[in-house]
Amino acid sequence: MSAGAITLLVDDPGWRRSRGLDARLRRAAGTALRAAGFTGKKSLTVLLSSDAKLKKLNREFRGRDKPTNVLSFPATGNKNGYCGDIAIAYGVTRREAEAAGKPFADHASHLVVHGVLHLAGYDHEKIRDARIMEPLEVKILKRLGIANPYQGFAE
Repeated sequence: MSAGAITLLVDDPGWRRSRGLDARLRRAAGTALRAAGFTGKKSLTVLLSSDAKLKKLNREFRGRDKPTNVLSFPATGNKNGYCGDIAIAYGVTRREAEAAGKPFADHASHLVVHGVLHLAGYDHEKIRDARIMEPLEVKILKRLGIANPYQGFAE
């Protein structure tokens, strides 16, 4: 499933349960690419996968033996405008959305935006980095009609 420069690969059937999700995720990725400063024709791949797959990737690439919501893999050399790959876990995303009382599609879109910003080099591990990345996420999400996911969290 490819539209323009954004390819979605679905390998967990849970992702197919949300109508219109493909279009929303493509829009989120495109909006984030522009906001992150990527110029020209850029492309990326989003893998919509399972908790088991993300657990395996998280263990292999980060040394953490547990599933996570989103992982980003920036392209090396950025040849032909390819920005990299993003992988998102269906079960983790669903549980997080339910726990926060958010629509699943909004949370999944947020994770795509978050992943694209990581591809652009943004990070949030240190407080000073999070103070740069998180407001940019909020700005992008607002453009997409999605509420601030950090509203109500103490700093």
